[in-house]
Amino acid sequence: MISYIIHRILYAIPISIGVTVFCFALVYMAPGDPLTRLLPDDASPEVVEMMKRAYGLDKPIPVQYLIWLGNALSGDLGTSIQTDRPVLNEVSKALVNTIILSAVSVVVAFSVAFVLGTVAAYYNGHAVDRLATGFSVLGVSIPNYWFGIVLIIIFSVQLRWLPATGMGPAGSGGFSLFSLDSLRHLVLPVITMALIPLGIIMRTTRSAVSEVLGQDFVQTLRAKGLNEWAVLNHAVRNALPGVLAVMGLQFGYLMGGSILVETIFTWPGTGSLLNQAILNRDIPVLQGTILVLALIFVATNLVVDLLQTAVDPRIKRT
Repeated sequence: MISYIIHRILYAIPISIGVTVFCFALVYMAPGDPLTRLLPDDASPEVVEMMKRAYGLDKPIPVQYLIWLGNALSGDLGTSIQTDRPVLNEVSKALVNTIILSAVSVVVAFSVAFVLGTVAAYYNGHAVDRLATGFSVLGVSIPNYWFGIVLIIIFSVQLRWLPATGMGPAGSGGFSLFSLDSLRHLVLPVITMALIPLGIIMRTTRSAVSEVLGQDFVQTLRAKGLNEWAVLNHAVRNALPGVLAVMGLQFGYLMGGSILVETIFTWPGTGSLLNQAILNRDIPVLQGTILVLALIFVATNLVVDLLQTAVDPRIKRT
């Protein structure tokens, strides 16, 4: 198992390097100059050149990449062009808020989807199965940003049951999972974020459990006199590795794809930070945020891969 872990970690290194190249190059594909928001329209060429030297934009792009990569490996992601604060501090604060939202969303999505998917697979072809399948298709089909706006209109504007935006009266600094007021601010964003993963995980669970229930060993278990609960438990354990892989991918999706949801609910996470960086052409913040999110996605896949081998011993560890 140790050699397998080392092998998977070594395999993730070139992927991470490729991620850094992509993150760095992606920002330069967009049109515009990041210094235009800092300099007045009548800035002299001397001032423009001075600012480019200050931010290292006067060097060739490969040299800029190597300098940026070296600084990033030492924990220095640069300085925000707009706020003049370290990018690492900006990303760290936003990342904590996004992890809170994404972790709660994926736990809710996985818990509900795994139960409903297992029930649908057990009652394959019945009304319960059709209802659960229809719900999963609906969840995958509805855009989450539109769904979030609908939730705000219903529960915040009309019914006034839940707050529409923010993390609480005290802001992100006063947020606590043990505070009722903070949890009220978390409800609508979590429901919105969990909608699509819930549908995907539910369909995956139903397909995996249904396939296992149709295998010969299940009939053998029933012939030996095992009750249905024990049979279903065996089926779920055999279907779990595939479901875990999808759950890991969905967590990575939630971490990186929350920009619209966080913007709608004014949730101060990496999605909102990315949105502001894009609008302001703040290249250091944009690069740092994309890099951190991409590396988290790679790390999540690595962890899920290792969990699969722990859950399912049939997976070859090479």
